[in-house]
Amino acid sequence: MGDFPRSVLEFQRRFPDDAACAAYLADARWPEGFICPACGHGKAWQLDTKPWTYECAACHRQTSVRAGTVMHGSKLSLTVWFWAAYLMATHSNGMSARQLWRQLGLGSYKSAWLLCAKLRRAMVDPERALLTGIVEVDETALSYRAKDDPPAGGHGRSRDGKLPLAGADESVGNGPGRSRLAVIEDYSATSLHAFIRANIAEGATARTDGWPAYPGAPGVDHDPHVVGTMAAHVLLPWVHRVFANLKTWALGVYHGLRRPHLQSYLDEFVFRFNRRRTPQAAFRTLLGIGIRIKPATYNMLIAPGATG
Repeated sequence: MGDFPRSVLEFQRRFPDDAACAAYLADARWPEGFICPACGHGKAWQLDTKPWTYECAACHRQTSVRAGTVMHGSKLSLTVWFWAAYLMATHSNGMSARQLWRQLGLGSYKSAWLLCAKLRRAMVDPERALLTGIVEVDETALSYRAKDDPPAGGHGRSRDGKLPLAGADESVGNGPGRSRLAVIEDYSATSLHAFIRANIAEGATARTDGWPAYPGAPGVDHDPHVVGTMAAHVLLPWVHRVFANLKTWALGVYHGLRRPHLQSYLDEFVFRFNRRRTPQAAFRTLLGIGIRIKPATYNMLIAPGATG
């Protein structure tokens, strides 16, 4: 597939039309040549009557390059999908659906929202590795706003007007490493232990503050540091940097987040934060995950509890 584009001009030269995008997708999906998803046969011919579609020589099933991917069933051109993926993956702060709507000249805001929601699903690799080594773990609360309301919120661990979150970050040298963020029900041991179990590998060391819900977390060594009168960011600097950057991003790009689909926005932030040193490679990663995950419809994405 070659190197990933390192500038907008290089991207435009690399993917000038749907044919170039389709060729990239075909190479990414079948690097050793076409494999029929139905029967596993390795021989097919490309149809002239259907764009970017192959027909298996054995079972005659027809498969397009976007079938079964994050782009499945979309009426948007491949060029639009590639531009959206490139802008969302490489822009330092990401792009809201409204910004993408204007940048790409899409027909409606709904189309832009759906495009962004599907790409956010592709920002979580289902096979991603758990955090290892020394991992800072803490909780925070993110102010939310109801429709047409300004940001509001309480203080400390109060849930009044706030969305409770848990965060973790690998301690790697003199800076933050890979991070994880998740919506939690509350700050109880049940919620925090579930977060640790889902995001931190067995044998890792969870470094926390003195919050009493952390002891007994499964599979990890617990390294508590009672904060007392000391600022928490002194003892847990990297996870607090993640929290600070998250809150700045949420206000700057989205002017405050709302409850629906919050996890998908956290996933977007983590995807970009973890690839902050290689933003151009993030475009290739985003498309790569998008090829492997199962497609989702609009109704699936707006369903209660949906992560897209």
